Amino acid sequence: MSLRELDEIGVDRLQGVGEQRRASLEEVSIFSVFDLVTHYPRRYIDRSHEAKLGDVQPGQTVMVVGEVDAVSSRRTRNRKSIVEASVADDTGSLKLVFFNQAWRSKQLDQGLTVALFGKVDNYRGNLQMTNPLVDLVGDRTGRIVAIYPQSGKAGLTTWDLSRWISEGLRRSQSRSIEDPLPHELLGEIGLVSRMQAFKAIHQPDLMSEVLDGRDRLVFDELLRVQLVLRMRKIQRLERALGVAHETDGHLLVEFLEGLPFDLTAAQRRTMDEISTDLKSDQPMHRLLQGDVGSGKTLVAMFAMLVAVSDGHQGALMAPTEVLAEQHYLNLLRLAQNLEVPDPSTLDGKRPVSVKLLTNAVSGEDRRRLLRGMADGSVDLVVGTQALIQDGVDFGSLSVVVVDEQHRFGVEQRSALREQGRTDGRWPHLLVMTATPIPRTAAMTVYGDLDVSVLDELPPGRSPIATSWISQSLEEVWLHLNSEVANGRQAYVVCPLIEDSEKLVASSAEKTQLELKNGPLSGVNVGLLHGRLSSDEKQSIMDDFRNGAIDVLVATTVIEVGVDVPNATTMVILSADRFGIAQLHQLRGRVGRGINESKCFLVTEGEISDDAKARLAALEESTDGFVLAERDLELRGEGTIFEQKQSGRNDLKLASLARDRIWVERAREIAAQLVDEKGRLGRYPLLDDEVQWFIDRRDDEAENLLRS
Repeated sequence: MSLRELDEIGVDRLQGVGEQRRASLEEVSIFSVFDLVTHYPRRYIDRSHEAKLGDVQPGQTVMVVGEVDAVSSRRTRNRKSIVEASVADDTGSLKLVFFNQAWRSKQLDQGLTVALFGKVDNYRGNLQMTNPLVDLVGDRTGRIVAIYPQSGKAGLTTWDLSRWISEGLRRSQSRSIEDPLPHELLGEIGLVSRMQAFKAIHQPDLMSEVLDGRDRLVFDELLRVQLVLRMRKIQRLERALGVAHETDGHLLVEFLEGLPFDLTAAQRRTMDEISTDLKSDQPMHRLLQGDVGSGKTLVAMFAMLVAVSDGHQGALMAPTEVLAEQHYLNLLRLAQNLEVPDPSTLDGKRPVSVKLLTNAVSGEDRRRLLRGMADGSVDLVVGTQALIQDGVDFGSLSVVVVDEQHRFGVEQRSALREQGRTDGRWPHLLVMTATPIPRTAAMTVYGDLDVSVLDELPPGRSPIATSWISQSLEEVWLHLNSEVANGRQAYVVCPLIEDSEKLVASSAEKTQLELKNGPLSGVNVGLLHGRLSSDEKQSIMDDFRNGAIDVLVATTVIEVGVDVPNATTMVILSADRFGIAQLHQLRGRVGRGINESKCFLVTEGEISDDAKARLAALEESTDGFVLAERDLELRGEGTIFEQKQSGRNDLKLASLARDRIWVERAREIAAQLVDEKGRLGRYPLLDDEVQWFIDRRDDEAENLLRS
C-alpha cells in the first residue's frame, strides 16, 4: 500500500472509531490512517528498567509501575491545589503528591496502571514521590511501551492511539506498506524497509529498533522535501528565460567609486556571485543572507543598478510601509549624483529616478508614478504589495529584490515576476533575509535558491552590550536618561498595543504615558504602533530620525529595517514573550553608529525555562548565525513550504537541528534520483508519492512547482 492509499482511508474504518472518536481524532489533525501511523510516540517506557516498589529506597530516582489505589484532592488556604494518590504493585506501595496540578485528580482513576518517574523521599515513615512524571500504561504489556502525545480536551489516551495504530499496521500487513526506494539504495545508505520502520517505531522489541525505524522515517520526510525542491529548481531552469546583462557599465563603476567607505570582502564576493548570475539569460534565483546591519541594501542596490545600467528597471518589495520607506530613503541616498543616458535632455543625461509606491501614494502622484514605471522613465521603484496590484506595469523590469522573504508567500514572488515583463522573460530574483538561517534549514527551506552570505559587519558598527533585567528597572531608566542627555536616542519596545486580560504584556500606549509621567518625564517620548495611519507613522519616524523625539515607545513595527544611527539604547519589555530571531532583529535597531550601544531585555515575575534559555542566548552572543542554530535547537521546526506554524507539518519526526546528517544525505540522494528534466521517470512509485505530497498541501500545492 502506498502512502497515498493510506491517506485515502479514513480513521473511521478502524474498529472502535465511530462518529465521536473520529471527531476527537480530527481535533488533533488525524483524519486518515496515514495521519495515524505518522502520529509518533513522544517517548518509550522500557519496562526492563522498572523497579519494584518493595525494593525502592528513599533518595533514589527511579521508574516504577503500579496500580492506582486511591485519589483525593484539596485546596490550601491560599487556594493552591494538592492532589494525593497512592499506587501499589505486588511488593509494596507508594504515596504521590502533586502541587498545583489539579487536573491529576481526573487523570488518575482508581484501578489505572501508571508508570512513574521521580525521586523517592521518606515522608512520615512512608515512601513518597512529589510531582513525578506520569505515563498512563493502561492494560498494555510488552517490554517496551510507546507513549503517545495525548489530548485531554479531545479525550484521547495513549492506549487508544496505540490500539488504533496497531490495528492500522496489522491490516496493512497483508499488502505491506509500499517502499518507493530501490532495495540497492536502501542497502547502500543502511536503512530498513518502510514497513519495518513503522513497526519498529510503534511496536519495538528493543530500543535499538526505535533508532533504526526513526532513521528511515526521518530520511523519508527530508527526501520528499528535497525532491520537490530539486524538481522545482530544474523545471524552473528548463522553462524560464531571463535577461542577460552587461555588468561592467559606466554607471556601476561610478556607483562603486563614489562610495565613501570600503566594501567588506563578503560584499565583494556576493556582488561577484550576483554579477555572474546576471550575465546569464537563466533567471537568477538567489538568497542573500546577512545578519542585521551587514550591508544587504548596498548589495541589492548594486544588483538593481546592473539592470538600470543596461536600460532596464529594478524593483524592491518590502513587507511593510515603514520598511519600504526606509529602503526608499537608503536607495535615494545611494543614487545621489548617479546619472543615466537620456537623449531628450540638453546634455543627454538625467539623474537615476528612484520612486516609492505604497498604498499611501494616491491621486495624481500615483498616476504619474505608474506612467513612469510603464514607460521606463522610473528606474528603481521600492514598494509594498502595492507593486503586485492590478494596473501596475513595468516597461522592462529585469531585477527584482524581495526583502524579508519569510513574510511573503510563493504567490507574491511569482506575481511580481510575471507582471514585470511582457516578452515572457523572467526578471532575475534576489531574496534578502536579515533573519540568519542555519545551514541545514537554508538547505531545506530554500533548497531551490543559490545562497550568498554576508558574514562580516561593515567597519564603523559599534558592538551592542546586552543585559537581561528581571529586578529593578532603575538602572535602565538612569542609563536611558544619561544617553538622552548626551544627545542620543532610544527605543522602548512593548509586545501589545492595548491591554489584554489574557496576555500579561505591556501596552505601548500605557507605557508611553507611564514613562512620560515617571522616569522619563524630562525627555520627549513618542509612540509608534501598527494601528496608526501611514501618514502618522511616517511623521513619527521622520521626527525620530530628525531628533525631535528622544525616546520612541513602539511595538514590533520597528523590527526590521529601521535605521537611525543616533539610537544607542534598546529596551525590550516582556522580553520573554519574543522569540530569539525577533529579539535579535529588535536589538539590531541600535549599534548602527559609532557610539557604544546597549540592549536591555526586561522580564517580570516567573518565566518559563524556554524563555530563560532564549534570553541567556541573547546575552551570550550577538552573532545572528550562532543564535539561529540555538533557536532551531530550542524551537524545532514548523512547516517548510508555508509560513503558518499550524496545520499540516512537513516534518513530523525529522529535526533540522538534530538530523543534519540526514538533511545532507537526502539532498545528495535527491540529486541522484531526479533526472535532467526535473522528473522522477525512472522511479514511478516515488514520483506518485511526491505528487501526492504536493497535492495534500492544499492551497500551497499549485505554487510548489511554480516559483
